[in-house]
Amino acid sequence: MRVLNAQPIRRQVVVAATLLLLPLIGAVIWSADRTIREREIEVQDQAKSIAVTSVAYLNQYLAGLDSLASALSRHPDVGALRESECTRLFAAVLTEQPLILNLMLTGTDGTIRGSALPIPPDRRGPVDMPYVSQVAATGQPVVSEFSRGRVTGKPTVVFGYPVRNESGAIVGALGLGVNLERLQTVFAAIPLPAGSVITLTDRSSRILARSRESERFIGTIISATPTEPKDMPRTLTSTGMDGIVRIFGNAVVERGPWLLSVGIPKSVVTTQVTPLWRRNLVILGVGIFGIFGLVLWLAHQLARQLDRLRSGVRRISEGDLSPPARARVPNLELAQLQDAFITMANNLRDTRDALDRQIEQERKMSETLQSLQRQVVRQERLTAVGLLVSGVAHELNNPLQAILGTLELLERHPGLTPDVLDEVAFVKTQSGRAREIIRNLSRFSSQQTGAPTLVDLRDVIAEIVQLRRRNLDSASITLDVEATSTRRVYANFTEIEQVILNFVINAQQSLESSERGKGRIVIRVCDVGKRVRLEVLDDGPGVSPEDEPKLFQPFFTTKPVGKGTGLGLSVSYGIIDSYGGSIGYRQNEWGGAMFFFELPAASPDTLPPQSEHDRSAVLH
Repeated sequence: MRVLNAQPIRRQVVVAATLLLLPLIGAVIWSADRTIREREIEVQDQAKSIAVTSVAYLNQYLAGLDSLASALSRHPDVGALRESECTRLFAAVLTEQPLILNLMLTGTDGTIRGSALPIPPDRRGPVDMPYVSQVAATGQPVVSEFSRGRVTGKPTVVFGYPVRNESGAIVGALGLGVNLERLQTVFAAIPLPAGSVITLTDRSSRILARSRESERFIGTIISATPTEPKDMPRTLTSTGMDGIVRIFGNAVVERGPWLLSVGIPKSVVTTQVTPLWRRNLVILGVGIFGIFGLVLWLAHQLARQLDRLRSGVRRISEGDLSPPARARVPNLELAQLQDAFITMANNLRDTRDALDRQIEQERKMSETLQSLQRQVVRQERLTAVGLLVSGVAHELNNPLQAILGTLELLERHPGLTPDVLDEVAFVKTQSGRAREIIRNLSRFSSQQTGAPTLVDLRDVIAEIVQLRRRNLDSASITLDVEATSTRRVYANFTEIEQVILNFVINAQQSLESSERGKGRIVIRVCDVGKRVRLEVLDDGPGVSPEDEPKLFQPFFTTKPVGKGTGLGLSVSYGIIDSYGGSIGYRQNEWGGAMFFFELPAASPDTLPPQSEHDRSAVLH
């Protein structure tokens, strides 16, 4: 061992591989021998099991013969020895029993009193069958020895049964001759390995039935020194009459008594063991190559692990602090060295990550501070807008009240024509709308909302069309309405009118800025699931992609100075949001703009929804 310790690791591994190879070869040889013995025992058990099963099949068939004989012997015509009736009866039974050669009824004196097969005249004399006298003497069923049928001349064994008259006296014997050439069909359903044979012999070692080449061997005596069936060993290995070495399993048929043997070729063992031998040889070959491969692998692993650690040190020196992946190593020292190196790299990386996280936290704190500053500025703007709106609403409300009062006086003047009255009503309606807008502005400045009611968007659109038709016609802009929804929504009529009017005015201004001379605006109303959707489309230039995210922000406008305040869409956003709806923009199929909003559809028997959003959220 000391000499081995002083050698290089490659030589150590080669010696270890050689020492491991010797017991491996011995194990393979022992396994092959053990496998053969185990397979022989398995085949013996299989042969015994099949023999017992075959005896059960044969006993079952014989029990069926006993039942048939019992039924026939009780027949009145049989008990009365009526020859013609018995002949017809036996012939009918014979057609349904393919394994029976003949059914014959004889008197106690041997006179034939009925036969399933016609008997030649020269053979109709009294029969000299031992079973007749045995049945008459004992009154019990008997089984004859091997013989040739009196009528058919075929090998058979006769089962004799006593026949009694009405008073119970034995008047004859019923003989059922079994066709031994076809008796092997009883075992046809039993699965057997290839080349196996089932043999039935009597106490004289004469073959009564055989599953292979039955016509050739039936009646042949296989042993010059017969042995009683009960004295035969349950398993044995011998060479059969056909020259094939088989492993036999034996079982006794008590009715004969007969011996039923099941022989499985010994070559089955070789056939079963051959794949195992191949497997063992493959294992041995793989083991040899594996051991020498292990030698080379261990040497390669040692060099590779040292190279990995060296390359890891080089990466860390260059600034890459990622630890190397943990790999399997051939010995404990290399494993400890690898663990220590990975721990060092992890500690260095954790320290750098902690510094990166600290820098990131400081950056986020700076961004949060800037966001809070922007919110403070926005809140100050909201306060200024609230004060401005409150003052404007107050200043405009008084002139509107005077206008409305004057219009009411004009309506009472008796000399006005119907056309003038229509114009006065129109002005009065628009003044009322202006007054409602002022009230909404007052509520906006005081963060109050109007009570919603059931609103049909088609009515709101009709008001807007009446209001903007002349202005649009003068600008050569066509206004179309496509309303397919008949459902209503819960909202404030004037607020919804304000939103749609903002959409229409924006579309008109977009078309006028394009200077094309003509344009088109379409207002659509349709159902989208449980919501009502309104869209305002135009064929103008649309909105540039960089401006889309800012459309609904307060004070944002793309119009020239003096043309817009940047509050129209933001106020519209707040109105729709307060009713639980959604508002948005996208480019339409013409390439122009499409502003839309969706509101929950309502039915008259439902309560109006409560506003959940503060109107001041418009500017946040």
